[in-house]
Amino acid sequence: MSVDAPVAGSREAEAHPVPFAEAVKVWLRIGLMSFGGPAGQIALMHRVLVEERRWIGEARFLHALNYCMLLPGPEAMQLATYVGWLLHRLKGGLVAGLLFVLPGFFVILALSALYAGYREVPAVAAAFYGIKAAVLAVVIEALIRIGRRALTHPLAYALAGAAFVAIFFLSVPFPLIVLGAAALGPVLARLVPGAFAERKRGAGVEEGPPAVVDAMIESGRAPHTRPDARRLFLVTLGFGALWLAPVALLWAVLGGGSVFAQIGFFFSKMAVVTFGGAYAVLAYVAQQAVETYGWLGPGEMLDGLGLAETTPGPLILVLEFVGFVAAYREAGAFEPMVAGLLGAVLTVWVTFVPCFLWIFAGAPYIEALRGRPALAAALAAITAAVVGVILNLAVWFALHVLFGEVREVDAGPFRLLVPDAASLDPVALILAVAALLALLRFHLGMIPVLAGAALCGLIWRLFIA
Repeated sequence: MSVDAPVAGSREAEAHPVPFAEAVKVWLRIGLMSFGGPAGQIALMHRVLVEERRWIGEARFLHALNYCMLLPGPEAMQLATYVGWLLHRLKGGLVAGLLFVLPGFFVILALSALYAGYREVPAVAAAFYGIKAAVLAVVIEALIRIGRRALTHPLAYALAGAAFVAIFFLSVPFPLIVLGAAALGPVLARLVPGAFAERKRGAGVEEGPPAVVDAMIESGRAPHTRPDARRLFLVTLGFGALWLAPVALLWAVLGGGSVFAQIGFFFSKMAVVTFGGAYAVLAYVAQQAVETYGWLGPGEMLDGLGLAETTPGPLILVLEFVGFVAAYREAGAFEPMVAGLLGAVLTVWVTFVPCFLWIFAGAPYIEALRGRPALAAALAAITAAVVGVILNLAVWFALHVLFGEVREVDAGPFRLLVPDAASLDPVALILAVAALLALLRFHLGMIPVLAGAALCGLIWRLFIA
């Protein structure tokens, strides 16, 4: 018998207050509408799950969100998985998580294939010229938004600055910055009380009858939410094998030099250290994919992010684009499009299977994790450091969007990126500033801004320049 199977005759085997078929429809609706990055996706789930459906109460929703914020990977997708698991156990979590990812996966796959095959077409190149400038504005807007939330104390600003210097000037790997911030957080919180105090999210007592999940737990109809060592072992073994076995097999059969083995290993590592969301990890992915592996160029990372911004699902699906392009260009014995498809599927597999592992293994233990000051301080310190990492991403993108020539200079322990002032592209600068004003001043949506920038790029490149 499965560890998550209800026992015949028990209260959990009674008719479920939310039919599974109804839940599938709701999760599909959320997956198709999940535009706007994690903030928009979380707001959408809050409106549907807390306000409209009353499947989960406000306090428990925020409780789940706090736990997902502790994890590597896309917090919005993991939050959907968590709520689906609360409602319908393992199958509920799998369906909620998969339907959150799959619509965007298929769109990115199609766009990646079109990009790989037709990006040299003048009209396509012109559209991406405008999109790159808008993506720079999107990253700057994310930096401002996250910075306002995360930097609430001078020590947090100092930590963000140190993270920026470490990654931009000293080329310290992103995982080491995350680990260092996590270790420093509790120490600094003791030395400077209040520096990383957990920010309260709204107060108030919920009115009306308890939500579905809350009522299930209170009445004892959700035993899967209680810690169980046997379940933890089986979940860890099963999902660990699903995650790592394909990587080990590719490495053994094709060798470490194969692009597929490299994709599996690299993005498996990313799945463990992607704290802070897609913007934070993109700088490290760009550094490795562009400079270490040579899979794609700096401008192409911007192209991929532009594609991911226009699709539903987690923004981290931009990694699928990277995997597709890498395999397409190093196809070996495969047809390039087939290789790209395999690279995309492999990237998504090793990126998202661990997300299910984190939720199914750790969710029953969240009560033990919540409320510990040291853990809250570690999370706050990571978030502050992530602001510095995103600043690095913004500077890196700006240099490659606004200047035609950027050279790398070694100055002792420092690595400097020096642009050629004469290669400044004034039109790209104007487009980026206009897109930033549209986002910050006029609060236009992501898709209209990207579409407008693409149109401006077409007009400039095809009819004016």
